[in-house]
Amino acid sequence: MKKKINKRKIINDPIYGFITLPDALSYDLINHPYFQRLRRIKQLGMTNLVYPGALHTRFHHAIGAMYLMTEAIAVLRSKGIEITSEEATGVTIAILLHDIGHGPFSHALEHSIVKGIHHEDISTMLMKRLNIHFKGKLSLAIEIFNGTYKKKFLHQLVSSQLDMDRLDYLKRDSFFTGVVEGVVSSDRIIKMLYVKNDELVVESKGIYSIEKFIIARRLMYWQVYLHKTVVSAEKMLVNILKRAKELALNGEVLFASPALALFLENDYSKSDFLTKPELLDSFVLLDDYDVFSAIKVWTYHNDKVLSGLCSNLVDRNLLKIEMGTNRFQKSKIDELRKTLCKRKKISEKEATYFVFSGTIENRIYNASKVNINILYNNGRITDISKASDQLNVKVLSKTIRKQFLCFPKGLNE
Repeated sequence: MKKKINKRKIINDPIYGFITLPDALSYDLINHPYFQRLRRIKQLGMTNLVYPGALHTRFHHAIGAMYLMTEAIAVLRSKGIEITSEEATGVTIAILLHDIGHGPFSHALEHSIVKGIHHEDISTMLMKRLNIHFKGKLSLAIEIFNGTYKKKFLHQLVSSQLDMDRLDYLKRDSFFTGVVEGVVSSDRIIKMLYVKNDELVVESKGIYSIEKFIIARRLMYWQVYLHKTVVSAEKMLVNILKRAKELALNGEVLFASPALALFLENDYSKSDFLTKPELLDSFVLLDDYDVFSAIKVWTYHNDKVLSGLCSNLVDRNLLKIEMGTNRFQKSKIDELRKTLCKRKKISEKEATYFVFSGTIENRIYNASKVNINILYNNGRITDISKASDQLNVKVLSKTIRKQFLCFPKGLNE
């Protein structure tokens, strides 16, 4: 007789303590190879080169977001909001699998491995494939994830400007980086959630927690996610893959896992994924280990650009980065490239991998999207940007752009 497996497992999370898996389906999904792959993809890419503790994974984050979703469901139900057991399971699965389509190093390489396809697209593809495996049990979760289900507030819990994804990653990333400015009161915010006219709203008692949440996002973006040294490391990583791909497309045989070699030697687009199911099989074999193992070997490659970039990244000899509000003068960039060409005996084209400029941007709160609405006792609903007397809405709603210039240390001396 086959022994019955206890699927009501408990996970000890450093942020929330003991998390009990809500049902057997969640247990089975978490133990599926697609989800286990998230253990091998860091949540914050190259950020650990600045904050050494930032080694947590997409797996951690997905489990945390699932826990917050179960808390939100319980709160809303306690306030009389109807959420059926099927809807509760669906929205929980939707948040659990929301990042399942992330590739190696998360956002850093999102458009380096495959062109014109976002991780959300691949997440949807993987969820559809899992739905076949689990005999249609994910159908409602996919509807909620894609925003096509009749109850719109369920999608907002998964993806909006105040969702369980953001509540978890701010708190989790703050914990592992040690940047205390990012700490948000997720439990307080969830306790203040309500639904009005099929829209997720926050009771007016929670307005100060929402203000803190928005400010925490702003601080975390500039101190962590868009920290200039992190930007330098991630741009180097992008250029490594760019150079490797250029060499591979020209017939150079590079050390790589079979899955990585496939994507280096071919240019695949979203349409290819839709017409060639086998590409998805190869994609789910990719993780951070594939990329960094290759980078370690490429440090000995005879191509000066590839080996130089890889050696510098492995040894954390990162490119110097300058930031400003105005574009860097082309004459300055050209002069730096010419100097590098002379010193390293490389071509001007090759120098572009080491000396380059670009733009980073961030918008903390977008009032034109699904708003964060505050619900007052008299039933009036007001956007947080108008309800708050503390937030500078013009600043928070504005897209902030910064220009950067990367080049080898000592090149301008």
